[in-house]
Amino acid sequence: MSARDAAQLAQGQSAGTPAATTTTASCPAIAPGVAVGPCELAGDWRWLETLAGAVQTPAELAPDAAWLPAPVPGTVAAAMRAAGRWDDSAPPPLHRHDYWYRVRFAGSGARTLRCNGLATLAEVWLNGVLVLTTRHMFAAHQVAVQLAGDNTLHLCFRALHPWLRGQRGQVRWKPRMIVPPALRAVRTTLLGHMPGWCPPVHAVGPWRSIELLDPASADPLHGVRAEVSTQLDGTDGTDGIITLTLHFPGPAPAQARWLAAQGDDEVWGSLARTGTHVLAGTLRVPHARRWWPHTHGDPVLYRVEAHLGTQALHCAQVGFRTVEEDRDGEPGAFALRINGERIFCRGACVSSHDLPGLADSDEAVARWLRLARGAGMNMVRVSGVTCYPGEAFYRCCDALGLMVWQDFMFANFDYGADPHAARGLMDDAAREVGQWLQSTRAHPAIAVLCGGSEAEQQAAMLGTPRGDWRQPLFDELIPGLVARHRADAVYVRNSPSEGAWPFQPDTGITHYYGVGAYQRPLADARLARVRFAAECLAFANVPCARTLREHGLTQPLHDPRWKARVPRDAGAAWDFEDIRDFYLRALYQVDPPRLRYERPARYLALSRAVVAEVMTDVFSEWRRVGSTCAGALVWQLQDLLPGAGWGIVDACGRPKSAWHALRAVSQPVQVLLTDEGLNGLHVHVINETAQPRTVLLTLRCLRDGEAVAAQARQELALRPRESCRIAAAAMLDHFFDFTYAYRFGPPAHDVVLATLHAEGDSGGVPLSQAVYLPDRGAGALAAPELQGSVECVQGQWWLRIGTRRFARWVHIEDHAYLPEQDWFHLGPGETRRIRLMHESGPDAATGPIPSGEIYAINAERPASYGA
Repeated sequence: MSARDAAQLAQGQSAGTPAATTTTASCPAIAPGVAVGPCELAGDWRWLETLAGAVQTPAELAPDAAWLPAPVPGTVAAAMRAAGRWDDSAPPPLHRHDYWYRVRFAGSGARTLRCNGLATLAEVWLNGVLVLTTRHMFAAHQVAVQLAGDNTLHLCFRALHPWLRGQRGQVRWKPRMIVPPALRAVRTTLLGHMPGWCPPVHAVGPWRSIELLDPASADPLHGVRAEVSTQLDGTDGTDGIITLTLHFPGPAPAQARWLAAQGDDEVWGSLARTGTHVLAGTLRVPHARRWWPHTHGDPVLYRVEAHLGTQALHCAQVGFRTVEEDRDGEPGAFALRINGERIFCRGACVSSHDLPGLADSDEAVARWLRLARGAGMNMVRVSGVTCYPGEAFYRCCDALGLMVWQDFMFANFDYGADPHAARGLMDDAAREVGQWLQSTRAHPAIAVLCGGSEAEQQAAMLGTPRGDWRQPLFDELIPGLVARHRADAVYVRNSPSEGAWPFQPDTGITHYYGVGAYQRPLADARLARVRFAAECLAFANVPCARTLREHGLTQPLHDPRWKARVPRDAGAAWDFEDIRDFYLRALYQVDPPRLRYERPARYLALSRAVVAEVMTDVFSEWRRVGSTCAGALVWQLQDLLPGAGWGIVDACGRPKSAWHALRAVSQPVQVLLTDEGLNGLHVHVINETAQPRTVLLTLRCLRDGEAVAAQARQELALRPRESCRIAAAAMLDHFFDFTYAYRFGPPAHDVVLATLHAEGDSGGVPLSQAVYLPDRGAGALAAPELQGSVECVQGQWWLRIGTRRFARWVHIEDHAYLPEQDWFHLGPGETRRIRLMHESGPDAATGPIPSGEIYAINAERPASYGA
């Protein structure tokens, strides 16, 4: 019997079947909160791959083994990438081998070893002794240890696939999208286990930090963990209350001072010892400024610091806000109110900002979240099929004013049929959810907490009886923990949920793919009476020409790598490119297969355009005055590999056409057009800001994309948070068939253009613009006659675009620069001045001169500019 098996048996478990957590020494209580004092175990970390089960203890490792440098925290995939042994297009199957990590360090005496995330079947060996085993990726574990001067710590990550083959249990349904279905038996991410959805990149390794806590440290900041929460005063709601608790590995100081600061305003208070290892206190912030989603106000944050002697400890950035569920007194309704204001939530689901490494750094997350905010989004969702982000993600969302819809990492599976397995699962879930809630209490961005993803939907769609759709995990355990630790957030038991079917669009939370995978007409976005779409509008979105060229994906027909990057549902005979082609045929009246092989460049351009058009139409419908919809989150924000993936931003960080379209239709001050059939066009003007706005609305109906067939102007004074709806017919003093619904003779126009300008700025850049086309056919409009020129102003390049006639879906392909604005419409005689940004950062003095082409889908040939 191996030493490893003997240690397991000594802890009362079967050899070869690790418990969720097993220790060989006493384990102190895990302090909640976030580490704010230095305590990470530093050193020369190394890693080694071995055959599954070939090495049972560190003593059996070959002395001449080729150990390689390892980033910690990090993953095996990140270590392979650093060693030049990783290929994004063909990731190795990491669950078939064991992986060992090693670090040597000095120290004597009692310590506490804390592992904040080990993926997934993990053993921890200190000086040859097994001190911890776990099969829980999402929970932190710690153990009391005794150091021996010169120490060696080994971490072993056992092969998951062989272990899963031995797992059996009673289930009422098996999800088809997750491979293998036995993953239900272990707490690990589903990323890498969804063929057609995600590359097979497996999470293995110490993906979160390893800490060594010294209770006798002379450093007063060593190992301190901060638990911070906020609330608004219950009497009038104007004062903010901050509660700070500091947990020390050793004896806490008798007292300390602390402050909350916003700009130059500071409020000071005292911390007092409330336990041997704890300092705690509360602060009242008079007339606290509120945190808002950036679309509706400023995301105001207060800096919280503790001062221990002469040293300052940054504990958190906090914000004050209220979040309420708004049912609007109507069956099936669901909306959010932030600080009492009803918010239309728009955004996207995030997959992983670093799939191989699962990195938790400001650099890793900031560019993706800035792109989300730049598209006018005010919410991002972390789905239950992904992985909990780190602190950097939530800090960035706080600062950018992005609300977070957070699923817990439970998805699709039956978690309650097997009573024996369910008991262990509930213990694991309580540890996981409780730790996560306590560590994220400081973040005002977290608005919605959701039990998990598609568990109820999966049960219903796979034919189980209605009584089996609900599970105690989502109905009892998780909501109880949320009520205890984060009662300031809205809890939703599952996404989707409610309704006669759990995924019914007109009740509660839905995943809406009527427009999309189910190939419904655009009118279904209204017919379905969507309430809140936590997922929607998944398409195979084509990246820009530069990304395709850089990655050898310029032939959508002939290269098998193209189809390998197109997402698909498990077992389906179609993929999401087929869905896009359906709308290309239906809206643009072209034959996609023929166009693809005869004119592939035209096919790609129209493919990009049609997704932009669908996004614009559906979000216009959902944001209009009188809509039943209170939120919609696109699936997804970013691609995981270069290609026509779900992302509205490609894997290189370049926005796609869908991103630009969503940006144009998601502004806080917005004009929208909706086709109301025989009622003509309705114009919807929205002011989500806290300030009154006076705007000028201009409506033009164009014939041949140039001549004005009818026009009107109206000045509007909008109160804060006010929206209004205007019948276009009321803006004219004579009949005009805006939608060509009455069909009295040939159409009098081919374009309707609604433009919103700020008061007194009718000739400047519009605040918002909306377009209606009676005929959407790709060949319906006359050529625009585009012109373009570039100029350098104060070290920055600008592109000026003009057009004689209406230009539909103008887009720019520059050889070295990215346009700040792309995929937009341009009215006759209008010009648009667009900043060109170089990806590598040089200014105009040292960078190349911009050159490229300006396209529109109604242009016979592009207009060139630059060198």
